[in-house]
Amino acid sequence: MAAQSTATYRFGDLVALARLSWVGEVTSRLERLGYAGFRRGDAAVMRVLVRGPSPTGRLGAVLGVTRQAARKIADALELRGFAATGRDSRDTRQLNVTLTPAGREYARAVIAVTEELNREVARRVSPAQLAAADTVLRAALFDDSARQRASQAPPPPGQPSGDAAAVLAGAEGHRDPAESQ
Repeated sequence: MAAQSTATYRFGDLVALARLSWVGEVTSRLERLGYAGFRRGDAAVMRVLVRGPSPTGRLGAVLGVTRQAARKIADALELRGFAATGRDSRDTRQLNVTLTPAGREYARAVIAVTEELNREVARRVSPAQLAAADTVLRAALFDDSARQRASQAPPPPGQPSGDAAAVLAGAEGHRDPAESQ
């Protein structure tokens, strides 16, 4: 009798498919709202800029990209009519990015659509499953920058904010999270 082969579990493939599906769904929903041309980085940048103007350096730091990449993001938003850039009145070396009225409307739409999708995913699984998925996704972050940005993301509903960090710390040390409780 031939030995039965077991296919290798490809977590990364599943994460990539989930990301593609998520971005596709956001894009479709925004198109139905009249916003064509969603870019995968729009959700993050809109959440930052909706709070108020931001210097490109700070925008880059929050997004985890270089100042030059943040400038390209700002330029693209400006071309689409969603942002304006201008020199800071107190420090002319600093370039500030500000949402235009159209950009504020777009930001509200992007945030509403992503929050709606978050709620839909949360309804598809139990709170324990959502917490486990959150833990696994945080454990899949290999670089310090990504882990730092993820630490700013709120945990799933019903999970205290410290639990995700504690579980992730356990995963980084390759320990069973139950051992630290």
